[in-house]
Amino acid sequence: MVRRLIRYVILALVRLCYRLRVRGRRHVPRHGAALLVCNHVSYMDALVLGGACSRPLRFVMDRPIYDSPWLKWLFLLVGAIPIESERRDPGALRRALDDISKALANGEVVMVFPEGRLTTNGEVQRFRRGLETILERNTVPVIPAGLAGLWGSWTSHCGGPALSKPPGRFRARVSLHFGEPVDPRAVQNEALCRYFEARVRVLKAGADEEICRGEAD
Repeated sequence: MVRRLIRYVILALVRLCYRLRVRGRRHVPRHGAALLVCNHVSYMDALVLGGACSRPLRFVMDRPIYDSPWLKWLFLLVGAIPIESERRDPGALRRALDDISKALANGEVVMVFPEGRLTTNGEVQRFRRGLETILERNTVPVIPAGLAGLWGSWTSHCGGPALSKPPGRFRARVSLHFGEPVDPRAVQNEALCRYFEARVRVLKAGADEEICRGEAD
């Protein structure tokens, strides 16, 4: 109940800051485990997805962000899953994978950004193999999503490092498209990373087009 309440509050804040349009929300199953994958544009992505999704999400995020003194309380409340490189913390990756598996075993929806970092040019970057590692351990439906409209905000790397510029673009158009869930076992003759990267690219292109149409009106 706490996570659902937080989701409603976040959605209200997101709609206050942006003109958000969401497509395909019906593709998120009402019950059962699923893995949600999306392109990573800005530090606001998690809030947009968390508010727009019809179910509470368990986010996988970098440990330095998770340990933020100002926001850690929120990440704890929503059940975020911190992840760290093996070089910095041996065993951290295994612990994160175990936490992801436990969440999926409990029938939750886990959200990951397979690029592993914010885009540096506004386009979808190559998906890392960590996605395949998760799916090797957990055979759950994968819901691809494409996000557009946040490139150019102060929380993106457009025009310089994220958060290094003054805030702007209040009430910018943001579009989020959810795709149909995919059973990873049905993906044949293609690496899972490349397959889902392609799906996300198509969804992002649709979200970009929607924003362009809106700006032309």
